[in-house]
Amino acid sequence: MGTIDDLPPLRAVIAAHGLAARKSLGQNFLLDLNLTAKIARQAGDLGHADVLEIGPGPGGLTRGLLAEGARKVVAVEKDARCIAALEEITQAYPGRLEIVSADALAFDPRPYLTPPVRIVSNLPYNVGTELLTRWLDPGTWPPFWTSLTLMFQREVAQRIVAAPGSKAYGRLAILSQWRSEARIVLDVPPEAFTPAPKVRSAVVHLTARPEPLFEADAPTLFRITAAAFNQRRKMLRAALRGLSPDIEDVLLSAGIAPTRRAEELSIEEFCALARALAAA
Repeated sequence: MGTIDDLPPLRAVIAAHGLAARKSLGQNFLLDLNLTAKIARQAGDLGHADVLEIGPGPGGLTRGLLAEGARKVVAVEKDARCIAALEEITQAYPGRLEIVSADALAFDPRPYLTPPVRIVSNLPYNVGTELLTRWLDPGTWPPFWTSLTLMFQREVAQRIVAAPGSKAYGRLAILSQWRSEARIVLDVPPEAFTPAPKVRSAVVHLTARPEPLFEADAPTLFRITAAAFNQRRKMLRAALRGLSPDIEDVLLSAGIAPTRRAEELSIEEFCALARALAAA
């Protein structure tokens, strides 16, 4: 599996610290350090950026990020068992790794980071989508990050980059592509992990747009997409009835036939609908 620094192989680290992956924490550890370095390279030039990593576990990706020249890595880890293993990495990369013992869903990383900021993570499966939607909806735009390079189950990755009309197209595609440029940059087979998951994984790279793709009020757009895809098999006039008693007129004013369904609408059309609903 190769090595990228003078630290012990990850299997030895896991054995020394008793770090059996826990399903309750959504843990699947990457052991191939050449692969973790390759993932780090998908984030672009890290030499002039601070990197936020969620769920570093025994530190495979952490070491990849540091070996690839990250200015600073802030590693947020919920599992207290992993902290000692991560602290060993700080000795090999003095002054460049800050470890935070916290739940990423309840932690504000911004005080720890200096722009530009890149987020690079092998996200725990059980919180990955939740964290992505939070990063895409920070309240103000542009966000505190410039890019996201994230590992997901391949099915989730396909939903992020999906085109209108495809089976995978839904709310996650709209939220991602409205505010960022998203593409799958790497496929990762199950055997790269321990334990090996039952599904393939993929790395998605999202670059924040300076401005959203089309004008729309974010809360209104998010309400529309939530309602539309919650009942995606229904015509829009039925799926969106709870948003306005005059929803058919709102749809027509946006140039959208009320009989169409959510997966048929482009991001531009959803934004037009959001503007029309806000005006109504």
